[in-house]
Amino acid sequence: MTSPLVIFDLDGTLIDTAPDLMAGLNHVMDLNGLEHVTYADMTWLVGQGAKVMIERAWALHDHPSSPEQLEAAFDAFLVRYAADMPGKSLPYPGLIDALDRLEAAGMKLAVCTNKTEALARRLLDSLELTPRFAAITGGDTFAVKKPHGGHITGTIEMAGGSPANAVMIGDSVNDILAAQNAGVPTIAVPFGYSDKPVESFNPDIVIAHFDELDAELVENLIANGATAR
Repeated sequence: MTSPLVIFDLDGTLIDTAPDLMAGLNHVMDLNGLEHVTYADMTWLVGQGAKVMIERAWALHDHPSSPEQLEAAFDAFLVRYAADMPGKSLPYPGLIDALDRLEAAGMKLAVCTNKTEALARRLLDSLELTPRFAAITGGDTFAVKKPHGGHITGTIEMAGGSPANAVMIGDSVNDILAAQNAGVPTIAVPFGYSDKPVESFNPDIVIAHFDELDAELVENLIANGATAR
C-alpha cells in the first residue's frame, strides 16, 4: 500500500502570498492607469491563476481585456512578482511543525496550485520548502486545472500516491471541488482568500490552525473517505 499523501494548495493555504500578489497586480494596474486593488479585493481575485486575477481586477473597473492586452499584463506581472519573490510571503503559523509531524509519521506531501508551476517552484525554492514535496504541480502542468479532478489525480500520480490514500487541504471552492471530483477527502482552512465561508463548500472537515493537522486526523479522514466518496 502506498504511503498516505497530503496535498496542499499554495496561495492562501501553505503560504500567505496576498501582499506580494497584490503588489504585482497593482504594478499592472499602474501600467494601465487603474486604481489599486485592496486586500479585501484579493479574496475574490485569487484562485484561478494570475491571468484570471488580472482579468478580474480589470473587470472591477470595466477595463477592456483583449487577449493581447491580457498577455502583456501577465508578462509584466510575472516580471515584477518573480523579481520580488519571496517578498513578504510567509508560511502560515504552525505550518512547518505540521509538515514535520506528517513526515515523521511516514506521510508524503505534495502541492497542487493553479499558479504556474514555475512560479510555484520558485516561491517554494525561495522559502526552502521544495525538498519537502514529492510533487509540485501548477495550473499549467496538465491539460486541466482545479476545479477539475484531473489536477488532483495527476498530482497524486506524480507523487507516487493513490486517490484512496490521499487528502487535499485548501482554502477555496476550487480546491474542495477538485478533490471531491477526484474522490479525495478534503480539509478546508478559513484563513486564506475565500470570499465565502469555507464551510459552504462542504469539506469533510475545517481546521482553524495548522496546530490541528496531524497524522491521526489524516488517517481518520482516509479511513472514512469511502463513505464520503
